[in-house]
Amino acid sequence: MAEKKHNNRRVEQEKKIVGDMITIYCRKTHHNKELCPQCKALMEYAFRRSDLCPYKDNKTFCSQCKTHCYSTKMREQIRQVMRFSGPRMLFHHPIAALRHLYYSKIKN
Repeated sequence: MAEKKHNNRRVEQEKKIVGDMITIYCRKTHHNKELCPQCKALMEYAFRRSDLCPYKDNKTFCSQCKTHCYSTKMREQIRQVMRFSGPRMLFHHPIAALRHLYYSKIKN
């Protein structure tokens, strides 16, 4: 039971970080205070993918996953967002950025 709660927390944390990254991307590239329809659709899609992830029990970052569950179009959009927002996360959410760097580089 405790492990399921931990896995849910991990998925929710991932959704928050992805949401933050999409928000940064939209504000800086589309110059909107609110998410534009395209970015909102991408965020909803990413959240659905996280909720339906078959690896929730041993969740890693989607970029490190052996199964790509994003459609080709959406995968390219999220890559653009990640490339743009990743470096900026150090300024907007430094702890989350450092945690991601730790788990993606040092733990592997």
